[in-house]
Amino acid sequence: MNKNIKLAVAGAVLALSASAANAGIVIPAGEWTLDVNGNVNAFANWSNYKSASATVDGGLAGVKQNGEGSTQGINTGLLPAWLGFTGTTRQNDIDVSFTISMQPNVSDNSGARHGDAKTPLNRQAFVTFGDKSWGSVKLGKDIGIFASDAILNDMTLLGVGGGAGNSGAATTLGGIGSGYIYAGWKGQIAYTTPNFNGFSATVGIINPNQLQDTLVVTAQTSTTAESTSYLYQDRFGLEGKASYAFAANDVTGKVWVSGASYDVTYNVTRNSYTAWAADIGATVNVANFGLTGYYYNGEGAGTTVFGDMGSHAGKKRDSDGGYVQATYVLPTKTKIGFAYGISSLDKASDEVSAGNLNVKDNERYTVGVYHPLTKHLNLVAEYNNIESKSHSGVKNETNTGSLGAILFF
Repeated sequence: MNKNIKLAVAGAVLALSASAANAGIVIPAGEWTLDVNGNVNAFANWSNYKSASATVDGGLAGVKQNGEGSTQGINTGLLPAWLGFTGTTRQNDIDVSFTISMQPNVSDNSGARHGDAKTPLNRQAFVTFGDKSWGSVKLGKDIGIFASDAILNDMTLLGVGGGAGNSGAATTLGGIGSGYIYAGWKGQIAYTTPNFNGFSATVGIINPNQLQDTLVVTAQTSTTAESTSYLYQDRFGLEGKASYAFAANDVTGKVWVSGASYDVTYNVTRNSYTAWAADIGATVNVANFGLTGYYYNGEGAGTTVFGDMGSHAGKKRDSDGGYVQATYVLPTKTKIGFAYGISSLDKASDEVSAGNLNVKDNERYTVGVYHPLTKHLNLVAEYNNIESKSHSGVKNETNTGSLGAILFF
């Protein structure tokens, strides 16, 4: 089964028993073995918006529209529906593989009534080669290195999390922007060490000139407008991580750290700065109990998406956040979980609070129930509360209930 799908399943369920797929559809093909794998999921979402005030810029909670405080929709969850193809072979004492995947959408939010206009995502196209004695090299597009463990250990990976009310999104947000920065899917050349009794590390150079930032044009007024500015780089982005996995009797777990550095320049003002972020996390499972804790900190890294709202007039904004998550597997194999997450964005040194609608905090509470109806099919129920606050005191709040299912193959 595709490595990232395996990680996604393992991290999201955290010992949800055998409800997640253990392998894809394996097809021998001469010197190659082809693995066809993926998932299909869909959720009915009911969102209620508490606030009728101004929208917090960079906030994840919505506001009432024309006095209407509730919306409904049927959407893909945090994981898009997925169809992946991985081919593996061993030649000249080297393990060689390729992965190509596509991610169609359940809902068409483009405005076309016939439901055919939404373009599928294309998140993976990479090759790897290596050997367990010296490690492996990856070339192509895959999940980013920094903050990847944060999303892969988020229980809402099997569900919805935040962002269900965002009508323009192909997927929901889970804990992205309310606990961690999105790892993204990035062109990269990366090296991963062998596994040294549970310890491994990955370092990579990342495709430059791919970041963008939402610039608040009139940030100190109540008539805030936004425009998009691309952040150019004069060097490759750098990302890396190290982790240690352990197991003893009924106790299993993992500890990790990761970091990222980008040298960016606005295409409008030509102001330059180095954006960086670092994190630390751990997950521990004891019998039927699971506990995950995560924290990140950065300068110029922004919030939700790396680089977004990372600076003002060339002066960096500091950001930090994290989440805690507790789960328990009942005798029926049903997993129940609770998570709290927050992402905070400070003002730049030249910004004031008065009239500033930029986000200060995105805060999330999640309660989830994940039941393995079959070996591969999970029923999911979630409740998510998201609150967004600005530096001037404006507050938006969204409550969302979700019901659906996710099937892995």
